[in-house]
Amino acid sequence: MIAMEQTMRWFGPNDPVSLRDIRQAGCTGIVTALHHLPVGLTWTKEEIRMRQAMIEAEGMKWAVVESLPVHEDIKKRSGHYQEYINNYQESLRNLGACGVRVITYNFMPILDWVRTNLEYVVEDGSRALRFELEALIAFDLYMLQRPNAGQEYAPSQVAMAKAYYDALSDSSKKELYDTILQGLPGSEESFTREEVLAALNQYEQIQPQDLKSHLFEFLKAVTPIAEEAGVVLAIHPDDPPFSVMGLPRIMSTEQDITDLIHAVPSMANGLCFCTGSYGARPDNHIAEMAAKFADRVYFLHLRNTKRDSEGHFFEANHLEGDTNLPEVIYQMVLEMQRRKKSIPVRPDHGHQMLDDLGKKTYPGYSAIGRLRGLAEIRGVEAGIQLMLKAQQSA
Repeated sequence: MIAMEQTMRWFGPNDPVSLRDIRQAGCTGIVTALHHLPVGLTWTKEEIRMRQAMIEAEGMKWAVVESLPVHEDIKKRSGHYQEYINNYQESLRNLGACGVRVITYNFMPILDWVRTNLEYVVEDGSRALRFELEALIAFDLYMLQRPNAGQEYAPSQVAMAKAYYDALSDSSKKELYDTILQGLPGSEESFTREEVLAALNQYEQIQPQDLKSHLFEFLKAVTPIAEEAGVVLAIHPDDPPFSVMGLPRIMSTEQDITDLIHAVPSMANGLCFCTGSYGARPDNHIAEMAAKFADRVYFLHLRNTKRDSEGHFFEANHLEGDTNLPEVIYQMVLEMQRRKKSIPVRPDHGHQMLDDLGKKTYPGYSAIGRLRGLAEIRGVEAGIQLMLKAQQSA
Protein backbone atom coordinates (compact mmCIF):
# COMPACT_ATOMS: atom_id res chain seq x y z
CA MET A 1 0.00 0.00 0.00
CA ILE A 2 1.00 3.58 -0.62
CA ALA A 3 2.21 5.40 2.51
CA MET A 4 2.41 9.07 3.40
CA GLU A 5 5.66 10.82 2.54
CA GLN A 6 7.28 11.65 5.88
CA THR A 7 8.77 15.12 6.05
CA MET A 8 9.87 17.76 8.53
CA ARG A 9 10.18 21.49 8.26
CA TRP A 10 13.68 22.95 8.03
CA PHE A 11 14.32 26.68 8.22
CA GLY A 12 17.56 26.61 6.27
CA PRO A 13 21.26 26.58 7.09
CA ASN A 14 20.77 28.52 10.35
CA ASP A 15 18.21 26.09 11.73
CA PRO A 16 19.57 24.50 14.94
CA VAL A 17 17.85 21.27 13.86
CA SER A 18 20.07 20.07 11.04
CA LEU A 19 19.25 18.15 7.89
CA ARG A 20 21.15 15.20 9.34
CA ASP A 21 18.95 15.31 12.45
CA ILE A 22 15.87 15.20 10.26
CA ARG A 23 17.23 12.35 8.16
CA GLN A 24 17.88 10.32 11.30
CA ALA A 25 14.23 10.82 12.25
CA GLY A 26 13.32 8.71 9.22
CA CYS A 27 12.23 11.48 6.89
CA THR A 28 12.70 11.31 3.14
CA GLY A 29 11.45 14.81 2.35
CA ILE A 30 12.16 18.33 3.51
CA VAL A 31 9.70 21.18 3.85
CA THR A 32 11.47 24.51 3.51
CA ALA A 33 11.58 27.89 1.83
CA LEU A 34 14.08 30.48 0.73
CA HIS A 35 13.65 32.52 3.89
CA HIS A 36 16.65 34.68 3.12
CA LEU A 37 14.97 36.24 0.07
CA PRO A 38 12.74 39.29 0.58
CA VAL A 39 9.01 38.67 0.22
CA GLY A 40 7.89 39.39 -3.32
CA LEU A 41 11.23 38.69 -5.00
CA THR A 42 11.31 36.05 -7.73
CA TRP A 43 12.83 32.73 -6.70
CA THR A 44 15.41 31.99 -9.38
CA LYS A 45 16.33 28.51 -10.57
CA GLU A 46 19.83 29.08 -9.25
CA GLU A 47 18.60 29.78 -5.71
CA ILE A 48 16.19 26.85 -5.82
CA ARG A 49 18.86 24.44 -7.04
CA MET A 50 21.33 25.55 -4.37
CA ARG A 51 18.77 24.70 -1.70
CA GLN A 52 17.98 21.39 -3.40
CA ALA A 53 21.67 20.50 -3.48
CA MET A 54 21.97 20.99 0.30
CA ILE A 55 19.02 18.71 0.91
CA GLU A 56 20.02 16.04 -1.58
CA ALA A 57 23.52 15.92 -0.11
CA GLU A 58 21.88 14.49 3.04
CA GLY A 59 19.93 11.86 1.12
CA MET A 60 16.55 13.61 0.99
CA LYS A 61 14.56 15.72 -1.46
CA TRP A 62 12.85 19.09 -1.30
CA ALA A 63 9.29 17.78 -1.09
CA VAL A 64 7.23 20.88 -0.25
CA VAL A 65 7.72 24.63 -0.33
CA GLU A 66 6.55 26.21 2.91
CA SER A 67 5.98 28.91 2.17
CA LEU A 68 6.19 30.91 -1.03
CA PRO A 69 4.97 34.06 0.73
CA VAL A 70 2.36 36.37 -0.75
CA HIS A 71 3.30 40.04 -0.60
CA GLU A 72 1.06 42.34 1.44
CA ASP A 73 0.37 44.44 -1.67
CA ILE A 74 -1.30 41.40 -3.24
CA LYS A 75 -3.45 40.86 -0.15
CA LYS A 76 -4.48 44.52 -0.14
CA ARG A 77 -4.59 44.65 -3.97
CA SER A 78 -2.77 47.95 -3.86
CA GLY A 79 0.65 49.42 -4.57
CA HIS A 80 2.82 47.18 -6.77
CA TYR A 81 0.57 44.12 -6.48
CA GLN A 82 0.68 43.31 -10.20
CA GLU A 83 4.47 43.28 -10.19
CA TYR A 84 4.46 40.92 -7.23
CA ILE A 85 1.93 38.65 -8.94
CA ASN A 86 4.22 38.52 -11.98
CA ASN A 87 7.13 37.57 -9.73
CA TYR A 88 5.02 34.90 -8.06
CA GLN A 89 4.14 33.43 -11.44
CA GLU A 90 7.80 33.28 -12.39
CA SER A 91 8.70 31.63 -9.09
CA LEU A 92 6.09 28.94 -9.76
CA ARG A 93 7.57 28.32 -13.21
CA ASN A 94 11.07 28.02 -11.75
CA LEU A 95 9.99 25.67 -8.96
CA GLY A 96 8.21 23.46 -11.45
CA ALA A 97 11.25 23.42 -13.72
CA CYS A 98 13.35 22.28 -10.75
CA GLY A 99 10.92 19.51 -9.84
CA VAL A 100 9.44 20.98 -6.63
CA ARG A 101 5.74 20.25 -7.00
CA VAL A 102 3.84 21.31 -3.84
CA ILE A 103 3.73 25.03 -3.00
CA THR A 104 2.27 26.10 0.34
CA TYR A 105 1.22 29.68 1.00
CA ASN A 106 -1.17 31.61 3.23
CA PHE A 107 -3.28 34.73 2.93
CA MET A 108 -3.09 35.97 6.52
CA PRO A 109 -2.54 39.72 6.77
CA ILE A 110 0.63 40.96 8.48
CA LEU A 111 1.20 38.22 11.07
CA ASP A 112 1.73 34.64 9.96
CA TRP A 113 0.56 33.15 13.26
CA VAL A 114 -0.21 34.39 16.76
CA ARG A 115 0.48 32.82 20.15
CA THR A 116 0.68 34.48 23.56
CA ASN A 117 2.95 31.95 25.31
CA LEU A 118 5.78 30.05 23.67
CA GLU A 119 6.82 28.14 26.81
CA TYR A 120 3.60 26.91 28.38
CA VAL A 121 4.50 24.09 30.75
CA VAL A 122 2.19 21.10 30.36
CA GLU A 123 1.55 18.40 32.94
CA ASP A 124 4.52 16.22 32.01
CA GLY A 125 6.99 19.12 32.21
CA SER A 126 7.44 19.66 28.47
CA ARG A 127 6.72 23.04 26.93
CA ALA A 128 4.09 23.90 24.35
CA LEU A 129 2.74 26.88 22.42
CA ARG A 130 -0.39 28.44 23.92
CA PHE A 131 -2.97 31.06 22.95
CA GLU A 132 -4.74 32.91 25.76
CA LEU A 133 -7.55 35.20 24.70
CA GLU A 134 -7.26 37.59 27.64
CA ALA A 135 -3.52 37.96 26.96
CA LEU A 136 -4.19 38.94 23.34
CA ILE A 137 -6.89 41.42 24.36
CA ALA A 138 -4.60 42.88 27.04
CA PHE A 139 -1.87 43.30 24.46
CA ASP A 140 -4.30 44.88 21.97
CA LEU A 141 -5.87 47.32 24.45
CA TYR A 142 -3.07 48.23 26.84
CA MET A 143 0.20 47.61 25.00
CA LEU A 144 -0.53 48.10 21.31
CA GLN A 145 -3.31 50.57 22.17
CA ARG A 146 -5.02 50.06 18.84
CA PRO A 147 -7.55 52.85 18.26
CA ASN A 148 -11.17 51.81 18.90
CA ALA A 149 -10.12 48.25 19.75
CA GLY A 150 -12.22 48.29 22.91
CA GLN A 151 -15.40 48.38 20.81
CA GLU A 152 -14.60 44.94 19.41
CA TYR A 153 -14.68 43.13 22.76
CA ALA A 154 -17.43 42.40 25.23
CA PRO A 155 -17.27 44.31 28.55
CA SER A 156 -16.57 41.04 30.37
CA GLN A 157 -13.61 40.37 28.06
CA VAL A 158 -12.22 43.87 28.62
CA ALA A 159 -12.50 43.41 32.39
CA MET A 160 -10.81 40.02 32.18
CA ALA A 161 -7.99 41.47 30.08
CA LYS A 162 -7.52 44.43 32.44
CA ALA A 163 -7.16 42.11 35.43
CA TYR A 164 -4.70 39.97 33.47
CA TYR A 165 -2.63 43.00 32.42
CA ASP A 166 -2.55 44.53 35.89
CA ALA A 167 -1.17 41.28 37.31
CA LEU A 168 1.77 41.17 34.88
CA SER A 169 5.26 42.13 35.97
CA ASP A 170 7.32 44.40 33.74
CA SER A 171 9.33 41.42 32.51
CA SER A 172 6.14 39.47 31.76
CA LYS A 173 4.76 42.42 29.79
CA LYS A 174 7.91 42.53 27.69
CA GLU A 175 7.76 38.78 27.13
CA LEU A 176 4.13 38.99 25.99
CA TYR A 177 4.95 41.91 23.72
CA ASP A 178 7.88 40.10 22.12
CA THR A 179 5.89 36.86 21.76
CA ILE A 180 2.97 38.38 19.87
CA LEU A 181 5.08 40.70 17.71
CA GLN A 182 7.36 38.06 16.31
CA GLY A 183 8.01 38.09 12.60
CA LEU A 184 7.31 35.32 10.16
CA PRO A 185 8.56 31.83 11.14
CA GLY A 186 12.11 31.38 9.93
CA SER A 187 12.88 35.07 10.34
CA GLU A 188 14.75 36.92 13.08
CA GLU A 189 12.74 40.07 12.42
CA SER A 190 10.25 41.49 14.88
CA PHE A 191 7.70 44.24 14.46
CA THR A 192 7.67 47.45 16.49
CA ARG A 193 4.44 48.84 17.91
CA GLU A 194 4.47 51.68 15.38
CA GLU A 195 5.00 49.30 12.47
CA VAL A 196 2.14 47.07 13.57
CA LEU A 197 -0.26 49.98 14.04
CA ALA A 198 0.65 51.35 10.62
CA ALA A 199 0.15 47.93 9.02
CA LEU A 200 -3.14 47.35 10.82
CA ASN A 201 -4.36 50.74 9.67
CA GLN A 202 -3.86 49.68 6.06
CA TYR A 203 -6.41 46.89 6.60
CA GLU A 204 -8.92 49.06 8.44
CA GLN A 205 -11.15 49.40 5.36
CA ILE A 206 -10.63 45.83 4.10
CA GLN A 207 -13.49 43.60 5.19
CA PRO A 208 -13.31 39.77 5.13
CA GLN A 209 -15.27 39.64 1.86
CA ASP A 210 -12.78 42.08 0.33
CA LEU A 211 -9.77 40.03 1.39
CA LYS A 212 -11.44 36.86 0.14
CA SER A 213 -12.05 38.54 -3.23
CA HIS A 214 -8.38 39.54 -3.36
CA LEU A 215 -7.38 35.93 -2.69
CA PHE A 216 -9.59 34.68 -5.52
CA GLU A 217 -8.22 37.28 -7.95
CA PHE A 218 -4.69 36.26 -6.99
CA LEU A 219 -5.51 32.59 -7.58
CA LYS A 220 -7.12 33.30 -10.94
CA ALA A 221 -3.83 34.89 -11.96
CA VAL A 222 -1.43 32.25 -10.63
CA THR A 223 -3.34 28.96 -10.87
CA PRO A 224 -3.07 28.69 -14.68
CA ILE A 225 0.68 29.16 -14.33
CA ALA A 226 0.78 26.43 -11.68
CA GLU A 227 -1.03 24.09 -14.08
CA GLU A 228 1.48 24.85 -16.83
CA ALA A 229 4.42 24.39 -14.46
CA GLY A 230 3.13 21.07 -13.11
CA VAL A 231 2.84 22.30 -9.52
CA VAL A 232 -0.05 22.50 -7.08
CA LEU A 233 -0.92 25.28 -4.65
CA ALA A 234 -1.78 24.42 -1.05
CA ILE A 235 -3.25 27.18 1.09
CA HIS A 236 -2.59 27.05 4.83
CA PRO A 237 -5.53 28.04 7.06
CA ASP A 238 -5.58 31.04 9.34
CA ASP A 239 -3.74 30.53 12.62
CA PRO A 240 -5.63 31.07 14.85
CA PRO A 241 -8.78 30.65 12.73
CA PHE A 242 -10.53 33.81 13.92
CA SER A 243 -9.89 37.53 13.84
CA VAL A 244 -7.03 38.94 15.89
CA MET A 245 -6.44 42.66 16.38
CA GLY A 246 -9.28 43.42 13.98
CA LEU A 247 -7.65 41.66 11.03
CA PRO A 248 -9.91 39.82 8.59
CA ARG A 249 -9.75 36.02 8.47
CA ILE A 250 -10.90 34.17 5.36
CA MET A 251 -9.53 30.60 5.54
CA SER A 252 -10.82 29.32 8.85
CA THR A 253 -13.91 27.18 8.23
CA GLU A 254 -15.42 24.50 6.03
CA GLN A 255 -17.38 27.20 4.22
CA ASP A 256 -14.16 29.07 3.45
CA ILE A 257 -12.75 25.97 1.76
CA THR A 258 -15.96 25.51 -0.21
CA ASP A 259 -15.80 29.13 -1.38
CA LEU A 260 -12.16 28.71 -2.40
CA ILE A 261 -12.83 25.67 -4.57
CA HIS A 262 -15.96 27.19 -6.08
CA ALA A 263 -14.12 30.37 -7.03
CA VAL A 264 -11.17 28.56 -8.66
CA PRO A 265 -12.18 24.97 -9.52
CA SER A 266 -8.79 23.98 -10.97
CA MET A 267 -7.27 20.93 -9.32
CA ALA A 268 -4.07 22.94 -8.98
CA ASN A 269 -5.92 24.97 -6.32
CA GLY A 270 -5.66 22.87 -3.18
CA LEU A 271 -5.11 22.71 0.54
CA CYS A 272 -2.44 22.46 3.14
CA PHE A 273 -4.76 20.73 5.60
CA CYS A 274 -3.58 21.81 9.05
CA THR A 275 -5.49 19.93 11.71
CA GLY A 276 -4.16 22.22 14.45
CA SER A 277 -5.26 25.49 12.85
CA TYR A 278 -8.73 24.28 11.87
CA GLY A 279 -8.99 22.40 15.17
CA ALA A 280 -8.71 25.56 17.27
CA ARG A 281 -12.35 26.28 16.36
CA PRO A 282 -14.95 24.08 18.08
CA ASP A 283 -17.34 24.42 15.12
CA ASN A 284 -14.88 22.77 12.74
CA HIS A 285 -15.35 19.00 12.48
CA ILE A 286 -11.88 18.05 11.34
CA ALA A 287 -12.32 14.38 10.32
CA GLU A 288 -15.46 15.24 8.33
CA MET A 289 -13.63 18.10 6.61
CA ALA A 290 -10.72 15.78 5.80
CA ALA A 291 -13.09 13.30 4.18
CA LYS A 292 -15.04 15.97 2.28
CA PHE A 293 -12.01 17.74 0.82
CA ALA A 294 -9.57 14.80 0.63
CA ASP A 295 -9.06 15.16 -3.11
CA ARG A 296 -7.78 18.73 -2.58
CA VAL A 297 -5.30 17.91 0.20
CA TYR A 298 -1.79 18.18 -1.23
CA PHE A 299 0.06 18.62 2.06
CA LEU A 300 -0.86 17.52 5.55
CA HIS A 301 0.07 19.27 8.82
CA LEU A 302 -0.73 16.96 11.70
CA ARG A 303 -0.88 18.54 15.13
CA ASN A 304 -3.47 18.74 17.87
CA THR A 305 -4.85 21.45 20.09
CA LYS A 306 -6.70 21.35 23.38
CA ARG A 307 -9.34 24.05 23.77
CA ASP A 308 -11.24 25.37 26.75
CA SER A 309 -14.52 27.26 27.06
CA GLU A 310 -12.75 30.62 27.48
CA GLY A 311 -11.25 30.67 23.97
CA HIS A 312 -7.80 29.46 25.02
CA PHE A 313 -5.94 26.58 23.44
CA PHE A 314 -2.54 24.96 23.63
CA GLU A 315 -0.64 22.57 21.40
CA ALA A 316 -1.35 19.13 22.82
CA ASN A 317 0.55 15.95 22.06
CA HIS A 318 -0.42 14.68 18.63
CA LEU A 319 -2.82 11.98 19.83
CA GLU A 320 -4.17 13.75 22.92
CA GLY A 321 -6.05 16.89 21.81
CA ASP A 322 -9.57 17.63 20.64
CA THR A 323 -9.05 16.35 17.10
CA ASN A 324 -9.28 12.66 16.23
CA LEU A 325 -6.02 12.43 14.30
CA PRO A 326 -6.31 8.67 13.60
CA GLU A 327 -9.57 9.34 11.74
CA VAL A 328 -7.90 12.09 9.70
CA ILE A 329 -5.01 9.76 8.87
CA TYR A 330 -7.51 7.06 7.90
CA GLN A 331 -9.18 9.43 5.42
CA MET A 332 -5.81 10.36 3.95
CA VAL A 333 -4.79 6.72 3.57
CA LEU A 334 -8.01 6.07 1.64
CA GLU A 335 -7.32 9.09 -0.55
CA MET A 336 -3.76 7.96 -1.29
CA GLN A 337 -5.04 4.56 -2.42
CA ARG A 338 -7.53 6.31 -4.69
CA ARG A 339 -4.83 8.57 -6.17
CA LYS A 340 -2.17 5.86 -6.13
CA LYS A 341 0.16 8.57 -4.89
CA SER A 342 1.66 9.62 -1.55
CA ILE A 343 0.64 12.76 0.31
CA PRO A 344 3.48 14.55 2.14
CA VAL A 345 2.89 14.89 5.87
CA ARG A 346 4.82 16.58 8.62
CA PRO A 347 4.43 16.56 12.40
CA ASP A 348 3.71 20.10 13.47
CA HIS A 349 4.55 22.09 16.60
CA GLY A 350 6.01 19.38 18.76
CA HIS A 351 6.60 19.96 22.46
CA GLN A 352 9.99 21.11 23.68
CA MET A 353 11.16 18.21 25.83
CA LEU A 354 14.11 16.22 27.16
CA ASP A 355 17.47 17.57 25.98
CA ASP A 356 15.75 20.20 23.85
CA LEU A 357 14.52 22.05 26.95
CA GLY A 358 17.89 23.74 27.23
CA LYS A 359 18.21 24.61 23.54
CA LYS A 360 17.02 27.59 21.52
CA THR A 361 14.97 26.57 18.50
CA TYR A 362 12.21 28.06 16.41
CA PRO A 363 8.99 28.03 18.48
CA GLY A 364 7.26 24.67 17.99
CA TYR A 365 10.11 23.26 15.94
CA SER A 366 12.48 21.55 18.36
CA ALA A 367 13.68 18.12 17.24
CA ILE A 368 12.58 15.62 19.88
CA GLY A 369 8.95 16.73 20.20
CA ARG A 370 8.47 16.52 16.46
CA LEU A 371 10.22 13.15 16.42
CA ARG A 372 7.69 11.91 18.97
CA GLY A 373 4.86 13.26 16.82
CA LEU A 374 6.25 11.64 13.68
CA ALA A 375 6.62 8.31 15.45
CA GLU A 376 3.01 8.46 16.62
CA ILE A 377 1.79 9.39 13.14
CA ARG A 378 3.85 6.60 11.61
CA GLY A 379 2.45 4.06 14.07
CA VAL A 380 -1.16 5.08 13.50
CA GLU A 381 -0.71 4.92 9.74
CA ALA A 382 0.93 1.48 9.94
CA GLY A 383 -2.01 0.18 11.95
CA ILE A 384 -4.52 1.60 9.46
CA GLN A 385 -2.61 0.13 6.53
CA LEU A 386 -2.56 -3.27 8.23
CA MET A 387 -6.30 -3.10 8.94
CA LEU A 388 -7.13 -2.19 5.35
CA LYS A 389 -4.88 -4.92 4.00
CA ALA A 390 -6.64 -7.49 6.23
CA GLN A 391 -10.04 -6.24 5.03
CA GLN A 392 -9.02 -6.54 1.40
CA SER A 393 -7.75 -10.11 1.83
CA ALA A 394 -10.77 -11.27 3.86
